Amino acid sequence: MKIRKWLGVVLCFIINPAFADISERKDVQAFIQEMVKEHGFTEAEMTSAFKKVTINQSIIDAMNRPAERTKQWYEYEPLFVTNAQAIAGVKFWKDNADAFAKAEKEYGVPPEIILAILGVETRFGQNTGGFSVLTALSTLSFEYPRRSVFFTSELKEYFLLTREEGVDPASLMGSYAGAMGTPQFMPSSYRRYAIDFDGNNKRDIWQSNTDVIGSVANYFKAHGWKAGEPVTFQANVSGDTYKDIPVNEIKPFISIAALKDKGITPREKINLDPNELATLIQLKAKNDTEYWIGLNNFEAIMRYNPRVMYAMAVFELSQKIKELHG
Repeated sequence: MKIRKWLGVVLCFIINPAFADISERKDVQAFIQEMVKEHGFTEAEMTSAFKKVTINQSIIDAMNRPAERTKQWYEYEPLFVTNAQAIAGVKFWKDNADAFAKAEKEYGVPPEIILAILGVETRFGQNTGGFSVLTALSTLSFEYPRRSVFFTSELKEYFLLTREEGVDPASLMGSYAGAMGTPQFMPSSYRRYAIDFDGNNKRDIWQSNTDVIGSVANYFKAHGWKAGEPVTFQANVSGDTYKDIPVNEIKPFISIAALKDKGITPREKINLDPNELATLIQLKAKNDTEYWIGLNNFEAIMRYNPRVMYAMAVFELSQKIKELHG
């Protein structure tokens, strides 16, 4: 049985050489030369790195079936918004209370929002991914044409990151999409927004919860989070004119007053500036359709992951954590 399995692996490489050592592929060689000319890497170090890479089909398969595309809201929500998640979030909050207080003071981002991001992304660091980041980004750069431009850019950022941080490119582990650490930063986000929040002259989003908390807060501040402002409200809809409004847009584009004219109003009593821009959110519940009004801070959450169900899960988990924490 072991011999048969071994022969199968060998035949796989012979029949489909894309899955073998990729360092000699023309597209990889072109990438290597670009990194040599534009960023001062040596051909030897780049080739050495790619000799450790084999294309991973399971990564491509995972990219083709994300939960946000295959599930409705009523199926997606229970995956992330649970009592167990909220309890774990409160514990993480209490264990890192000083870092959360510091982050809120410096960046204006409340603990429950940071916690909800960490809960949805990695269950507070319990599941940061089991894929080689180098393999994930290489697979998606060279074997996933639909988004190859984005992942090739991230692969470049990754090599720059590992050189800056003094680590072996083959040593870091992450998600099937190349996201890293407790907050699941892509390499470009790591380089731009990860910070040394604990003062040890190192940006560590794997082991330092303080750096993780500060880095997520920094990310939100950089993407327009406004301290003390609301995120989203469930809405009532009436008539038919609201159906003309595009739903689930990332950027707020229609005023609260215009929404009211279309028959859309917040379900709860709240004072909102009639001129404030918003989006109309539509979610498929079990037996009906939910409508929400998304504001600036909802957009900030979507800048972390541009999917409405993701952002709504983060918001709902944040409220659950906040209520339980008291």
